[in-house]
Amino acid sequence: MKNIFIIISCFMVLYGCKKPIEKGPVYKDSIPVKVTLTNTNGKFELLVNNKSFYIKGAGLEFGNIKSLAEHHGNSFRTWRTGNGKQTGKEVLDEAHKYGIKVTMGIEVARERHGFNYNDKIAVKNQFENIKKEVLVLKNHPALLIWAIGNELNLRSTNPKVWDAVNDISKMIHEVDPNHLTTTTLAGISQQEINYIKDRCSDLDLLSLQMYGKILELPKLVKKYGWDGPYMVTEWGATGHWEVPKTDWGAPIEENSTVKAANYLKRYKGAIEADSLQCVGSYVFLWSQKQERTPTWYGIFLEDGKETEAVDVMHYVWSGDWPKIRTPQITSFTVNDKTSYNNVVLNANQECLASLKIMDAKNDQLNYKWEILFESTDLSDGGDFEKKPDAVEITITSNNEGELQFKAPKTKGMYRLFVYIDDGNEHSATANIPFKVI
Repeated sequence: MKNIFIIISCFMVLYGCKKPIEKGPVYKDSIPVKVTLTNTNGKFELLVNNKSFYIKGAGLEFGNIKSLAEHHGNSFRTWRTGNGKQTGKEVLDEAHKYGIKVTMGIEVARERHGFNYNDKIAVKNQFENIKKEVLVLKNHPALLIWAIGNELNLRSTNPKVWDAVNDISKMIHEVDPNHLTTTTLAGISQQEINYIKDRCSDLDLLSLQMYGKILELPKLVKKYGWDGPYMVTEWGATGHWEVPKTDWGAPIEENSTVKAANYLKRYKGAIEADSLQCVGSYVFLWSQKQERTPTWYGIFLEDGKETEAVDVMHYVWSGDWPKIRTPQITSFTVNDKTSYNNVVLNANQECLASLKIMDAKNDQLNYKWEILFESTDLSDGGDFEKKPDAVEITITSNNEGELQFKAPKTKGMYRLFVYIDDGNEHSATANIPFKVI
């Protein structure tokens, strides 16, 4: 049967991007790409149909694939073959539409969730189910790499998990000779590298995930003796476990401008800096999620607006800053105190929140304020968390970055959030945790 190709060209001038967004062909028969790795004197290179492919990617499960392409991203990773809203094929179809390649995640059971890798029947059943998933998607032209499991080392004690990963990798190579296999690690240690070398020799490359300490990654890769190729499959904001805390234990989130500066520093100093072994990365997260707060890890907000971290990714992927830049935060206080000063308020106390913003275009800025309870639905490893309830704010006055309001009437732990919208689908954001006594 003949393949029918419809070439769609989309000429858009957006965010300073003069390059059109190339859309892939609408195909009838699936023709997979051939993905390989080369090693030239210790320098690894990823090839797609014999053409060099450096991963400029993001973690994206429910995010905007079109915007990723517009900002010069060329790939995204998922955590599973079906995300509950779309099938794996539907995800790959949309990626293909915008010329994006996908590192497709495969859900592998975690020991920390109760899976027993000594249970041979359970391991075999998992293997067979994964094989079915692979057979469905293996010939899709948007497929790049199979990522077998996510952070299986997190709170794991049974090394047999790596035997299972290696068996899955072998199976994939048998049924799908066109794509590579990897597994992702939370951080890096000598023990994990030893396990991967001893028990997962069938993997083509390693995937590493680090946040605040990622600048140490190139050094640690060498220290622990990993001499093969790798990619960074999660990196971004400083982790909630890595930041200072208030006296009552609330982690202090960096504002969107501090985060953006760190994204740039970390990309340059950790990912771009290793031009020999690192074949690219996936920033976390090209979307929004609740994890400690609704703004901590996503580089988009709940309403879909871009934060300053998107500006940074546009720059590192293209070499040019976007034409319209996101507003930048220069200071944020409540009663002249920052997050690091332990803001303690009396119930119903009159308070003043003050925010200073710098906007290159001098756009008309819109300010939105919100108080949420401090999150108590806490998980680890990125597991689902419920967003805390909002608290009605009693506002005395609200004038361009200065909010006079009354503290909640009930004692407890809260956060005051502010969102600054420039009218161009960009928004800066910050929050201050506070305690009411």
